[in-house]
Order: sequence, then structure tokens, then C-alpha cells
Amino acid sequence: MSQVVGNTALAYARVWHHVDASERVLGKLAERIAIVLMGKHKPIFDPSADCGDYVVITNARKVKVSGNKVDQIVYRHHTMFPGGLKEIQYKDMMRRKPDEIIRKAVSGMLPKNKLRDRRLARLRIFEDSDMGVFQHNILKRWEDGTLAQSTPQTKVPSA
Repeated sequence: MSQVVGNTALAYARVWHHVDASERVLGKLAERIAIVLMGKHKPIFDPSADCGDYVVITNARKVKVSGNKVDQIVYRHHTMFPGGLKEIQYKDMMRRKPDEIIRKAVSGMLPKNKLRDRRLARLRIFEDSDMGVFQHNILKRWEDGTLAQSTPQTKVPSA
């Protein structure tokens, strides 16, 4: 009996995961999303290969942070002009761009290398429960933070 050894197309196939961010803690959610984007949940994981899956997040506006982080978190960026340091409080960012909060948290948990932008491109974030055309791609859903099959697989009896 022969077995294929090495990289097979089926092992590197990308799966679409759906995450509902309602009442989830930002840090723990971002950590699990980063693991799926990197592909660490797969047995073929290789740090130098981009073998991660797609992740679709809904209800980004309902994500929570623990402790006093609502008042303490400040997002900073620089315009590259003199005196161009911009600061945005967490509350203001949640009102204006809640998807950017999750994107920055996940980005901070990914390795800082050339694959980072490609992995972040597979992350889709929606403010509410409507995910548009991406709902047809979903193969796995996260109910309580664990990866679970959305429908049980049934085997067809062979004749």
C-alpha cells in the first residue's frame, strides 16, 4: 500500500471559520483568531508556510474588554508630519471603527514577518450580524471559542 508523503493539496485547503464576537473578551478572541490565521490548529503547521484558514467575524461592535481597559486603551498612529501623533481613545474607536479594534488586536498577536499582511487579508470583520455573501463559504462555527463542526458528517454506505 502506498501513501503520499509530503504536501498534499487537501492538507493545505483553506476552511472558512465563523466567529460571533458578542460578549467575547477581546484578547482571548484575538489569540484564537491568530492561531487559526497562522494554521497552528492543523497538523501540517510550518512557521515558514502560509497554511492558515479564513476567519469571518460578526458583531464586532459587541466585543468586550476586561477591567478598566475601556478608559485606559489608547490607539496611536503618526501621520509622518511634524506634530502628527494622533491618539484615539478606545471608546471613540469603538463608536467609529469597531472592526479596526479587532484587526489591531489580531495583528499584534501574529508574528512580525512577511506573512503577516497576507494572513490579515484572510480576516473579514463585520460590525453587525450580517456577513453578506461570505455566509455561503462558512464551514466551521465557533460557539464557545472552540472549533466545532457545524453539521455532523455522515458516511454513505458502499455497495
